[in-house]
Amino acid sequence: MSICVCTGAVLKCSFGAAPSSLMLLPTTEHTASLPAATTMDYIPFVNIMPFGACAVIGGPCVPATSAPWAPGSPTVMIANKPALNNLSVLACSLGGVITVTAPGQATVMVP
Repeated sequence: MSICVCTGAVLKCSFGAAPSSLMLLPTTEHTASLPAATTMDYIPFVNIMPFGACAVIGGPCVPATSAPWAPGSPTVMIANKPALNNLSVLACSLGGVITVTAPGQATVMVP
């Protein structure tokens, strides 16, 4: 079992110099009193904030994500979208991989 990811989760880009936080819109469904993320929460500057300096381009590490998190939970749906779990990854078009280092909560488990 993996852990459901919620707002405030700590993210890391493999090419970024600093961690970032996952931000969710106020309309998001709640799990364990926190807004729970889905695989569709991948929009730069809405859900994914910058990661400090980028080792690839030498400037700010601005997320360049164009596809959802993968794989997400195969059976748990939130608002008809797969729940985001702490084992999911997000590809950056600059070659980096964004991962969840702290899911934002520790009690709600998902497959």
